[in-house]
Amino acid sequence: MFKLKYCEFTMSQAATKVMTAHVPLELADKVDQMASRLDRSRGWIMKQALSAWVAEEEEHNRLMMEALADVDAGRVIDHARVQAWAESLGTGKALKLPS
Repeated sequence: MFKLKYCEFTMSQAATKVMTAHVPLELADKVDQMASRLDRSRGWIMKQALSAWVAEEEEHNRLMMEALADVDAGRVIDHARVQAWAESLGTGKALKLPS
């Protein structure tokens, strides 16, 4: 029996799922150029890009939830105080940072 060692799937390997997306030709060309320049596959480039985007969105969501918790707890600064502070910058009479 003929068995390819690299095709065996072990529990330590991450399961994968094939996903497809229609992208503009210009973007596809850029991905292909990057793959060629980096000597990587198109799939590797796409996985890196998608992983980075998902991480960024997760961080954005975490920060948003943190900010909303601050608002709910009353940890806010009045907009007029922040605006007055910002307008005082560079005038030689900068106000203290509102807190």
